[in-house]
Amino acid sequence: MSLFGDGLEAAVQKAFTRPAPKSAGAQMRYLVKKVGGTKAVAQMLRISQRTVERYVKDQIKKPRADLAARLEREVKARWQPQIRAKARAKAASTGGIVIDTRARMGYTAPIGSTDQDRIRHLTVALPPVYAARLFDAQEAGASDQELQEIAAEGLKEVYFQDGGRRAGSLEEVRFTDVEHLEFDL
Repeated sequence: MSLFGDGLEAAVQKAFTRPAPKSAGAQMRYLVKKVGGTKAVAQMLRISQRTVERYVKDQIKKPRADLAARLEREVKARWQPQIRAKARAKAASTGGIVIDTRARMGYTAPIGSTDQDRIRHLTVALPPVYAARLFDAQEAGASDQELQEIAAEGLKEVYFQDGGRRAGSLEEVRFTDVEHLEFDL
């Protein structure tokens, strides 16, 4: 499970204007319509085509826990693509992204400074340029480590250096041991 990738996805899903289908039958019907047939949905969910048809007709109402999780994940990944794109575009151009985290943070700086790592709880609004970098990297298939490095650069600029007003000699921010992470647009 990707902590940063899932956090970005959850932030975008908050922009949805309508709730995604909840029942297994409604979710299955939505996927059949979006993907283009019961066979493709069956392959995607790793179940039989007949099982998909039975969910579509509401002959089966309650999926196993693992199937329910896969079904919900696939529906949310395809739900309201235009709304998702608009939310990302707005965050990347004007709105920025808010990161709320509790993690161990420290930095590399010249000798004589207090650069020891410590647990910090921060809620920081990152500028749109970092939102754009995070979303672009996520779409390009970046690892959680790469997303974490982009977030660390944003925290360095906004929190530690205060937009260039202090700590100009700060070299690198260490952002590790993430206990809590949440993004908001």
